[in-house]
Amino acid sequence: MGEPELTDRSWGGTKLADRRAARRRTLLDVAERLAGEEGCAAVTVRSVCRGARLTDRYFYESFTGRDDLLLAAFERVADEARSALEGAVAIGDPQREVRARAAVSAFVALVLDAPHKGRLLLLEPFADPVLGARSHLLMPAFTDLVGGQLAGTGDDIDRRLAAHALVGGLANLFAGWLHGTLDVPRERLEAHCVDLVLAATSSGSGP
Repeated sequence: MGEPELTDRSWGGTKLADRRAARRRTLLDVAERLAGEEGCAAVTVRSVCRGARLTDRYFYESFTGRDDLLLAAFERVADEARSALEGAVAIGDPQREVRARAAVSAFVALVLDAPHKGRLLLLEPFADPVLGARSHLLMPAFTDLVGGQLAGTGDDIDRRLAAHALVGGLANLFAGWLHGTLDVPRERLEAHCVDLVLAATSSGSGP
């Protein structure tokens, strides 16, 4: 047998690949927090390395630069949001209200219970052109997911239009609440979002 790969070798009982993955997660955690709490302008190679207590050598083993890290942090939160919605849709309950509440609750748990994630996902794309461009590329994944749950009336164009309107409207509601420009009780916000989802999925569907 040949020599083991470098990443398979251990140091202090931990494989180098595992240590590298742990450092990458730490850098992403710091970038996510900084971007969500202080804005993307606060995310620099120096600030992230300082927060992660790592040297820039370890930064560049995982990321090519600041924008690469910021995009990775943004996409990680977007993946969490998409997975949460997919999990809510997968419950397959025949009651529309149950499905609607599950979807809204799943999204709320991510963007409101962890507001730094919500701000990174919904607010910072307006402030950072790199995130703005990526946000537009990721949007179809959310509209396709929502479109698949809409009532079976109208043609494909109708459903696509309705899905875009619903996703955009819900995103603006959550963004306004996170930004502080929509000063309403959280429970009223959640209830209104459920009503919007129910209205979009009610026509021509089952119970």
